[in-house]
This record gives sequence, C-alpha cells and structure tokens, in this order.
Amino acid sequence: MRPRDSLLEAILALKALDARISVNEIVAFLYTCENEGLSVQELAYVAGLTQSTASRSLRSLGRPGSDWAQSPALGLVDAFLNPTDGRSHVVHLTDQGRALRDRLDELIRRAIPIEL
Repeated sequence: MRPRDSLLEAILALKALDARISVNEIVAFLYTCENEGLSVQELAYVAGLTQSTASRSLRSLGRPGSDWAQSPALGLVDAFLNPTDGRSHVVHLTDQGRALRDRLDELIRRAIPIEL
C-alpha cells in the first residue's frame, strides 16, 4: 500500500483545523496562499466562485474576534480595506496561515508520485 499522497495529506491538515472546513474555504485559502493581497472580487474571479461565496469562505478563514470574520474563524487570514478603493477588502495570511502554507508547501515538495 502506498503512503498517503500530498493532496490527501494537505486536505487532512486543513480538516484538522476544523472538520467542518468546506471545499470552497480550502480553495479560498490556497488561492490566498498564492496571491496574498487579492481582493474578494479577485478571489471570486480566479476561483470561479460567486462574490458572496468567496466572501463567506474568506470570512470563515478570518481571525477569531475580528469584526470581519465569521464562524468557524480559523485564524488563517486577515482582511484589510482595499487601499485603492476603500470599499472592498484585500486578504493576507496571518502568521498561522503562513505556517500552514509552509507546511503544505513542504508536503508538496516531498510528494510521492502515484505509480500505475
């Protein structure tokens, strides 16, 4: 039997934060990892999500206690007013988000190819 692959291991690492994490929240986190500073609208566009789904997904990843975050507030991202328009938000990883990103990046680097 082959060891767990990097994709499954990454999903399980995210599920370990909160078993209720959704696919949309995982997608939002991964896009934020690759595009820190993106806006909710930009995330919606690149991820193929509606703007409301993108917003809800990012808010679920927000810092606990933040006015912007919503449950489960996993503490992976912070949102700031967009400096170019002041009406939307841009998203950056928290220290916890960066640590998880680095862990996922290491899982990918150590990946064991699937052999047929």
